[in-house]
Amino acid sequence: MTDVTIRTDFQLGQRASFGKTITESDVTTFAGLIGDFNPLHVDAEYARQSRFGRRVAHGMFTAGLISAVLGNKLPGPGSIYLSQQIEFLAPVYIGDTITAAVEVVSWRPEKGIITLKTDCYNQDEKQIVTGKAVLLVNRPDR
Repeated sequence: MTDVTIRTDFQLGQRASFGKTITESDVTTFAGLIGDFNPLHVDAEYARQSRFGRRVAHGMFTAGLISAVLGNKLPGPGSIYLSQQIEFLAPVYIGDTITAAVEVVSWRPEKGIITLKTDCYNQDEKQIVTGKAVLLVNRPDR
């Protein structure tokens, strides 16, 4: 069994982030995993003629980077989603470097429920995603 430290010492305003450069392989693999072969994501010729002028990454792939922060850093291992509100503000392109950032806005230790502001930014610091996540934290006393 993996030795995992369960955190319960959250503070309002506490932050964590995770960054990743989006690759051709990421987009193709994600399309295959979820079965979303929208040509805006997988067909360069089609996408070139669209309003975007090139292929865009799946919105839910970008949102998945938020999950990486939540599951690995804050609140971290042992936590699980209860809900996620999300708004997509701008497209993400292959080659963009995306930083997913979260910030604690509420912590209810008696219930083990934490609420975080969730945002993603590209390499130009342009906000591309905003939202709010609510998670259940696996408390060590349970």
